[in-house]
Amino acid sequence: MPIYVYWGEDEFAMEQAVIALRDRIIDPSWTSFNYHTFPPDGADAIIQGLNQAMTPPFGMGGRLVWLVNTTLCHQCPENVLSELQRTLGAIPENSCLLLTNRNKPDERLKSTKLLKKFATKFQDFSLIPPWKTDLLAKAVQQAAQTVGVKLTAKSVNFLTECVGNDTRLLYNELEKLRLYAGGKNQPQDVDVLARLVRNTTHNSLKLATAIRTGDTPKSLALLADLLDASEPALKIVATLIGQFRTWLWVKIMMESGERDRQAIAKAAEVANPKRIYFLQQEVQSLSVPQLASTLPLLLQLEVSLKQGANEASVFKTKVVELCQVCRIT
Repeated sequence: MPIYVYWGEDEFAMEQAVIALRDRIIDPSWTSFNYHTFPPDGADAIIQGLNQAMTPPFGMGGRLVWLVNTTLCHQCPENVLSELQRTLGAIPENSCLLLTNRNKPDERLKSTKLLKKFATKFQDFSLIPPWKTDLLAKAVQQAAQTVGVKLTAKSVNFLTECVGNDTRLLYNELEKLRLYAGGKNQPQDVDVLARLVRNTTHNSLKLATAIRTGDTPKSLALLADLLDASEPALKIVATLIGQFRTWLWVKIMMESGERDRQAIAKAAEVANPKRIYFLQQEVQSLSVPQLASTLPLLLQLEVSLKQGANEASVFKTKVVELCQVCRIT
């Protein structure tokens, strides 16, 4: 009774995992008989999916039943919970039940606890926060190994800066590099990447740095480049909030007299303590009140965007305000 629960906002990574699971379970000749998807808007989709999972596969291979964007781990009516209790322990060994959703399962729900009891795998496909560059670089290295592309250390950093946490873009660019290499077993250097990889050097982290230094013209120019490149406004804001929050925590720990970089890294949620030295240098000229004042402005910006405000207009206004805050001495 294989049961898989996938969740997270990294849609591309989740898609790849679903494809790999399908290819492992389903015999290609029997796909139309043994592969079933149930979208959330279907009437009684969950009940139908559970019933289908109880049905042994036809022909060769196994059966895969996929409850797409299911709400089972976020709300579960009593009748559905009863069906779940009746079904999960009785699903045939050659039938697989897959549940996916963008949001993290609610651990308090009986349905979630029940699934965790029977599930073969609970897997998180959350996006790596854009400001956690060490984790992004590690993801680039792993993806390069998967695709079969060799990169130098500088190339890894360059590609990390270009693609951020966009997994789909990362694999597209690596596939481009693989084709360019033409089977040659040699690392691709930065010069090659600069010619082939999509120019996304004007990223949100550079915008955060420009704002931190109070450079209004540069900040507005970077913002314009990001919006012109169709970078989602809320994604930019999320990066800025995360980066300024990290800077604030580092500054608070510095002013409290903390010298242990491990302790500072833990408080600031920085995976690599070696980054703390550089973060300390970045916030040297700023005060705790300055950094603290940026977060309400960023939250106001986030709320305005979610309420449908004009992206360019409201963003420019807040960027100017943020730069002014960071220029105050």
